[in-house]
Amino acid sequence: MAIGVLYWAPSQGTSSTDMYDLYIANKNYSSWSLRAWVLLRELAIPYRERLVNYGGKANPGAFRGFSPTGKVPCLVDGDVTVWDSLAITEYVAERYPAVWPADAAARAFARSAAAEMHSGFFGLRNTCTMNCGIRVALHSVDDALKSDLARLETLWADGLKRFGGPFLAGPKFTAADAFYAPVAFRLQTYDPPIDDVARAYAARLRALPSMHEWYAAALADMFRSESHEAEARGVGIWRQDLRAGS
Repeated sequence: MAIGVLYWAPSQGTSSTDMYDLYIANKNYSSWSLRAWVLLRELAIPYRERLVNYGGKANPGAFRGFSPTGKVPCLVDGDVTVWDSLAITEYVAERYPAVWPADAAARAFARSAAAEMHSGFFGLRNTCTMNCGIRVALHSVDDALKSDLARLETLWADGLKRFGGPFLAGPKFTAADAFYAPVAFRLQTYDPPIDDVARAYAARLRALPSMHEWYAAALADMFRSESHEAEARGVGIWRQDLRAGS
């Protein structure tokens, strides 16, 4: 069942009929949903949240009613459906330029960084599945994860130094930061070895009001995805489970 939550920013001057519908999955697990959600939320772009539980064995086609790929996030704007997080970002940017930095060099960096996250970092994804509410001591840090962590350190340090921070492409939160928001939660969950600059940037992302809101909802969610739980159990020892009902 979808849950509708209205996020409205009157200062944008957009009528309620122009509001997007953003379909997402459970906040404890859905890293892809977080990208689009935190972008709209942090930039005060009006939308209605439509949260649909992962289907699992009971309902494997849970997302097929609104998403052509059966995946989330999926943004619906009247007769227009956009079913990929990067495509959603570019679609929304046509109406809200603040999605990307105003400076051309910073914008090019931000787009490249977002695209790299969108299509890479498989070592990080495969080992550190998103599960906001637990704390895990990894059994090991393999070469693929080490490589991804090293790339994060280099990429984040480059952006912060070149554009002055505190965000990845300058003084304002943009889509580049939204795409690395799930990584900030992954680093909190698994605490892999990473340098102080990267650790501080991840903490800065987690300190955003929108990220606090997402995290609180993730902890409060009683739903459990068997596949996500199994992935997290397979890579390390669970030190804490902070979720409601645990």
